[in-house]
Amino acid sequence: MSDMDANTPQPVSGSVDRNLLSTLYRSMLRIRITEEKTAALLEKGEIRCPTHLYTGQEAIAVGICAALDRQDYIFGAHRSHGHYLAKGGDLRALMAELYGKSTGCAGGRGGSMHLVAPEIGLLGTVPLVAATIPIAVGAALACKLRGDRRVSVSFFGDGATEEGHFHESLNLASLNKLPVLFVCENNFYSSHMHISERRVEANLYRFGDTHGMPGILLDGNDVVVVYQAAVEAIERARCGEGPTLLECRTYRWRGHVGPSMDLDVGVKRTNELQKWLAKDPVGRARTRLQEMGLATSELEKMEMEAALEFESAVEYARRSPFPERTDLMDHVFTAETRGAPHEDA
Repeated sequence: MSDMDANTPQPVSGSVDRNLLSTLYRSMLRIRITEEKTAALLEKGEIRCPTHLYTGQEAIAVGICAALDRQDYIFGAHRSHGHYLAKGGDLRALMAELYGKSTGCAGGRGGSMHLVAPEIGLLGTVPLVAATIPIAVGAALACKLRGDRRVSVSFFGDGATEEGHFHESLNLASLNKLPVLFVCENNFYSSHMHISERRVEANLYRFGDTHGMPGILLDGNDVVVVYQAAVEAIERARCGEGPTLLECRTYRWRGHVGPSMDLDVGVKRTNELQKWLAKDPVGRARTRLQEMGLATSELEKMEMEAALEFESAVEYARRSPFPERTDLMDHVFTAETRGAPHEDA
């Protein structure tokens, strides 16, 4: 099975303003440095919650979120640090959450897989496969009923397309022309199983046709291609023309969970990984900026700024307090029932 369907024409990356590309590159770089330095902290045992890293997939989150407004909604899954940061999330709050601190974006209760930042439109990430797809559709229905022109975006992996939630959600969204964008980040592996072991054909974008909406196959490692497709799909949604399915093909560099480079997950991936390293979305954007005349010193400055921001965020997380033991039952029971004796007691 090839990485890309040769029978489907790929969108050609057109002209892009250097300032815009610089913004996209800075956002991808921020995610890359965060993920790679987080991997080092995981290896040291300083961060101990289960962590699914986004390294290698940065162009998708950045390309989509750059086309959104701050008030638009996004929903993610277990590998969502990139979505949180691309939408404008506070890096300090993210790192504090990974450390389990009370200053984390979920108050230290969620860890890596349960991120929330309603101030930027991120209403939640959930590790249950396909769980947030119908929630994103519900948010889109609310947008349509309010008439506020907001758009809802669901990010999910290729494995989620094998769940009933996915198909029910696409059908409902298409039937009601809801302003929702379905973004499948196809990295070819559902946990440890390659898509060729699960499907006869790698044609996930064609589910769009099945459910009456545009289904578009993209090079998920080209941030400009993703951005341009997102702009068109989001404008279509805002104008009441309904949803779009984008299949963005990419590759995760590290394991399904944890910091190890993803070389052997039940099937040999060594040759695959080397091939995809050459398609590095961050490196491709950097090369393009250099060709457009951006000075190497400016690129190095961006990298230094991102690294300094990360170190500052880690120090903030280290200094932050853990949640109080007395707060353990908050958000579990209502105030009226919390502390009340059990009827069987």
